Parts: sequence; C-alpha cells; structure tokens
Amino acid sequence: VIGQPAKSKRPKEPGENKIRPVYKKVKPKAPKTKERESTDSSLKSQSILSQATDKGHFQKLAATLSLAAGQSVELRCKGSNVTWNYPSYLDTFKDSRLSVKQLDRYSQLILANSTAADTGEYSCWLQLCNGNKCRKDETKTGSTYIFFTDKEELFVPTPSYFEIVYLNPDRPAVIPCRVTTPSAKVTLHREFPAEEIEIDGTDIIYDAKKGFVFQHPTPDHKGIVYCKAESQGAPQISIRYHLLYVEVPKGPPSATIAVSPSRAGLSDRVHVVCTVLGEPDVDVNFRWQYPGQESERPVIIQNSWRLINRGIGHTTRISKSVLLVEEFEDIDEGNYVCIAQNLQGETTVATKVEL
Repeated sequence: VIGQPAKSKRPKEPGENKIRPVYKKVKPKAPKTKERESTDSSLKSQSILSQATDKGHFQKLAATLSLAAGQSVELRCKGSNVTWNYPSYLDTFKDSRLSVKQLDRYSQLILANSTAADTGEYSCWLQLCNGNKCRKDETKTGSTYIFFTDKEELFVPTPSYFEIVYLNPDRPAVIPCRVTTPSAKVTLHREFPAEEIEIDGTDIIYDAKKGFVFQHPTPDHKGIVYCKAESQGAPQISIRYHLLYVEVPKGPPSATIAVSPSRAGLSDRVHVVCTVLGEPDVDVNFRWQYPGQESERPVIIQNSWRLINRGIGHTTRISKSVLLVEEFEDIDEGNYVCIAQNLQGETTVATKVEL
C-alpha cells in the first residue's frame, strides 16, 4: 500500500531516459548548423586574411581596423601563391618598412613603424595559375581597411599641397580628404566665397575611406575647396583642392587635322598638325601614315598637350601631334593620315598635300 503512491507519481513525470535526452540531442543540431553556415558566409571573403596579435595568436579581420600610428602590423594570407595590394606609395618609394614574404603555406606582410600615411586598404588573394597564365581566385580573398590614427595628423598626408579634381558629368568625383581617425567629424568648405558646403547624404556624401563624393557633378561645384576635421582637439585643415568642371564628353578622341601649306613646292617645309580636344585626365596616343613611310622618308614628329580654360572652371585638354617634312620632294606628295586613340576608341582624320 505504501509503494502504490510512488508508482502512481512516476508516470506523471515523462520517462527521462527515453524521451528528453533524444529531444535534447536533436533540437540543438539545426540551429548550430545554421549558425555555422551564416558565420562561414559572412567571413567567406576574408577567410584567408588574419592579423598576428601580441600574444602570438592570429585573428580574423573585420572590414576596418584601427591601430595607433607607430605600431607595427603583421598580416598573413593562407596559400602558396598569394598576391597583395596595399597603399601604392609604399611601392613607389620602395619603403624599407614594408616586407612581403611568400612561405610554404602562407604569405606574410609586415609593416614596421607605421605612420598616418599608411592608412588605406590592405588586401590579398590567391592566384590560380596554369602555366604562365594566372587569374584571381574570387573565392579566396581577404581585405581590410586600416586606420593608423594620429592626433597630429587627422588627414592622411599627401605628397602635394594642392590637387586638381576633375568634375565629369558622367561619373562621381571624389575629393580625397581621407582621415586617420574614423570617428573624426569632417566638413567641406569653399574658399571663395568662404562658406561650408552642405552635405545632404545623397548628392554629396562623406566616406572616411574615400573622402567627399559628388555623385552628380555640375558646374556649380567648381572652385577651390578644403576639408576640416575635428577629433578631441583643435580642428585641422586639409590641403586645397581645385575643382575643375570638364565640358568635353567621354568617348573616342575628337580630332581635327590641318596642313600648311596644302600645295607645296620643292624644298618647302610642310607642317601637318593633328589636334584633339578631350578630357583633362585622359591620355591620347597618335599614329601617322604618310606617303614616304614605306621608303623610310625622314620626317619629324612631335607630340604635346596642355590644359586650356574655356570660361571659369571649364577645362579641356588639347593634345597635338605635329608631323614636319623639312624639304618637300615628289615622294612626299599624297595623303597624310592621323590616327588618335584613347581608352574609349580611336578616330582617323586625313588631309592631302599636293606638289
């Protein structure tokens, strides 16, 4: 009789050894798998890049990293054939503070005694090679933007004190006043008339990694501007930027050709001039075809370019190629063809010189 209540109580509690343990084992598996998948996908683009810590360990890197200027940094990329990208001036000046070594299983980048000027993007990727041809493995890359903070240098230093920024209506324009401290408050100012330029977050935005971005440049944006940064101290001023509006549309060269004289006498000097009006920052290459070319007739070819202003703030690049025949002969009579080429295409123009 005494044991019966005990038997009646036990069925009220589910069989712990049969039901609950099975339920507990099955239930956590689904969320754990999901968490692992989401974590892997978020780190996929940075899976091969890590940073060495002071304790000798390595940690995955986020999209941005802030370090105090003066520190040294060691980055590693997994793989036996790794390519790096870092601020270009470190290569330009062959900075001895930078060391890149490829080892068996990883590549190592060490930057010693960092400065504010080292602020920028550091990335790496694995190269897939077949013979002499290599391509980037898009699934094995890593990238981080490192801010080397310096209270004395809120703006990333530049080699010049004045820069020209071309405002092209076809693409965004960037005023590259990047900061070393991501939390710094940065404003944009016009020099004449003296005023702060409103940043609406739509047409003009600020990106600490790039600077101020004009999404749709117009002639109203031209002029001389500078940036001001504040971060726990006196404000600092950037270099000046001269904003020039580009009036020449993007496309193949707009070329013309002229000759003097068009009817030449024997032993005359003949000038053939090929002229291109184009964007200020677009190079133009010239090629010539002329009557005495196959006979290796000596001619002098001189190329040059300069910027010209067409109204306040409107700038065009004028590129010229001059072909000179010093002593005109029978063999020089015929068609003179100029081929002008830029990244968008080429244009051919021709003129005729008669004897």
